[in-house]
Amino acid sequence: MRLLGLLALALLMSGCASLFAGNRPPDEMVGAFEDDYGITYSITPQSWVQHPNATYLVAKWHVTERYLIAQNGPDNPSDAGLWTRIDWMKLEGMEPYYWAFCLSAYDAPSAESAERSEIADRANPRTGCNSFPFSRMKRSG
Repeated sequence: MRLLGLLALALLMSGCASLFAGNRPPDEMVGAFEDDYGITYSITPQSWVQHPNATYLVAKWHVTERYLIAQNGPDNPSDAGLWTRIDWMKLEGMEPYYWAFCLSAYDAPSAESAERSEIADRANPRTGCNSFPFSRMKRSG
């Protein structure tokens, strides 16, 4: 698993990330963000970085279904090399927050098992992330 993570990181660094990433994320999800807990993020088509030290290398964006599958970075402090599913939803009337996310899986042994994790309940954003709220996101400087 560590070798796969290192290969994905090498692809990102070499500019060949399009070989690893599926399709593009929605434009409103690309950039610098801060959640309602004060945690900052950098999101690109190839990676989701939760600062200061958790990186998720995106394998596939499922835009219509509103989730992505990513491999945890090889240097993540926990669950390195495992797989994550991140579900998201749009928010209305919660400015400055415009969308929210849920880590439906963060330690799956494979991309396929992460994809089968269906934890997120978008109809109940206050408790729909395995009994916890979705993390609300706003743009940051």
